[in-house]
Amino acid sequence: MAHGAHGGGGAAAATPGHDTGETRRDFLMLATGAVGAFGVAAVAWPFIDQMNPAQDVLALATIEVDISKIEVGQAITVKWRGHPVFIRRRTPEEIKAAEDVNLEDLKDPQPDSARVQKGKEQWLILVGVCTHLGCIPLGQKPGEPRGEFGGWFCPCHGSQYDTSGRIRKGPAPQNLPVPPYAFESDTVVLVGAEPEEKKA
Repeated sequence: MAHGAHGGGGAAAATPGHDTGETRRDFLMLATGAVGAFGVAAVAWPFIDQMNPAQDVLALATIEVDISKIEVGQAITVKWRGHPVFIRRRTPEEIKAAEDVNLEDLKDPQPDSARVQKGKEQWLILVGVCTHLGCIPLGQKPGEPRGEFGGWFCPCHGSQYDTSGRIRKGPAPQNLPVPPYAFESDTVVLVGAEPEEKKA
């Protein structure tokens, strides 16, 4: 009986030491894991950071365009981030036609005022890629077809855009996109830069 009591006491005395060992082991495992995770992050960071665009690439994110020689009714095409950008100096008639459109008639409703900058309504700047399958619409050069709405015509599947670059007819689902741009002066536009009113 005494032996049983002694045996029971021995078992009870061993339990606290056993718990302490597990607690210490758990702490060491957590600490080792944390140090390991920090080490992996420290090694991985230079590889992740080198995937950011280089300074020369960031410089190409904007292009400066001289628009001083574009006459009323003329258009030019420039390259920005590998895409053609259409810059058209619209006539008063083209502006009026764009402003007078009933938005309910549009597949992708957007007023002309949302696609140009206030006080510079004659300048329409668009990414010249059809929103259907990525073809380049015609209408930039004299003599090219501009479709029924006087804007641009995509020869691939017949999408037609108006003088605000909005889709009016054909399979294209959306208007020609307007890139970010800012006027540095009356004769220079910076494509890829946010306009001053958006920065404020």
